[in-house]
Order: sequence, then structure tokens, then C-alpha cells
Amino acid sequence: MTPLVEPLSLVIVAIMYLGDVVFAASGALAAARHRMDALGIVLIGVITGIGGGTVRDVLLSEPAWWVKNPGELILCSVVAFVMYFLQRFTVERQSLVVWADALGLAAFAVVGAHVAVTAGAPVVVSAFLGMVTACGGGVIRDLLTQTRPMILCGEIYATAALVGATAYALLSQHAVTAGLAGTLAFVLAFAVRALAILFRVQFGVSGEPLILVRRRP
Repeated sequence: MTPLVEPLSLVIVAIMYLGDVVFAASGALAAARHRMDALGIVLIGVITGIGGGTVRDVLLSEPAWWVKNPGELILCSVVAFVMYFLQRFTVERQSLVVWADALGLAAFAVVGAHVAVTAGAPVVVSAFLGMVTACGGGVIRDLLTQTRPMILCGEIYATAALVGATAYALLSQHAVTAGLAGTLAFVLAFAVRALAILFRVQFGVSGEPLILVRRRP
């Protein structure tokens, strides 16, 4: 079947902006926890919001989308700056960062896969680039804040993104509209990550079972 090559649907656009907002907010909150100033908070928020997509575009040999259309760059900057003033109410609530990150992960997995499919990438490549888009910004955020990236801690994180991106790439091969494919893939990716958070399901490290259910402290 011929994959989807249609422009971004309203659903995909909405998912994309949702990802921008929640990832920028999660990056800003992470920076605030590390006692950064306003510029540092905005910088980390912006990098979290656009980092993964930038890596994806580099791998596709395309110019970073925000260079020609800085709307998302501005949106991420504004969201992160607003979080500077709200940090006193949210910085101690780690759960807000975790759930905002989960929403952003699911959103960018879909958007990244859509961009790759539209560029003519095969299903396997589209799924991989969806995962890169979803995880790249968070990895850069964690490195800049000297935090161990979640994809290296046994968290079911990149796996959730890969599940959603794969679902979108496969659905796009079967004449499913971009809006429906995006919605289903977003829900699936978020559900996988949410279940892992709620039930503390993780991958075991070397010497442990493959899947573990951690006890709550």
C-alpha cells in the first residue's frame, strides 16, 4: 500500500503543539529543580521541546523545521518562561514532570513517525525516527541537568515511543487517515508509558529478570 503523504491533519497539528507545550514545561521544571536562572530555564525548556525533532531532521538530511518556521521555537520559549514564574507551585511535584513528559513522549512519537513517513522513509526507519523525535529532547535535557537519562535506567520509555511510532507507521500503510492513525498511535504510546508509571514496571538490568515490577517506596 502507498503510505500517507498528506499534509499534517488538524489532529496531528494538535498533537504536535501538545508535545511542544508539555515537553517545554517538563524541561523548564527540570531546570528549575536544579536552581537555574530564567535564561537557563528557557534554554532547557526550548531544547527539550525541539531537540528530538532537530535530531530527526538531521538524520533525514533535512533542514531543522524551526529555522524556517520559528513558531514552535517561540511557543516553547514562551511556555518555558511562564514556567519560571510558576515554578514555586510546581517544582517540588515530580509527578507533574513525569506525566507531562509522558504526554510529550506520545505526542512526538506520532509527529516524528508522520514526518518520516511523509519523507518516504520505510516503516522501520519511520518507527525509529519517531522514537528519536520522542526521546531526543528528553535525553538532551537530562544530560544538561546532569540527570541520568530515563532510557538508560530501565524505564519503559523509549519502548513506549517505539510502540506508538510503529503503530503510526504501520497504520499509514493501510489507507488509514493521518488523523485517525495519529490518535490511535498517541493513545497507545501514552497507555504503555502510563501503565509503566502507575504499576512501576521496568526492564531489569543485567542479572535480573527481563521485566520487573518495582515495589513502591
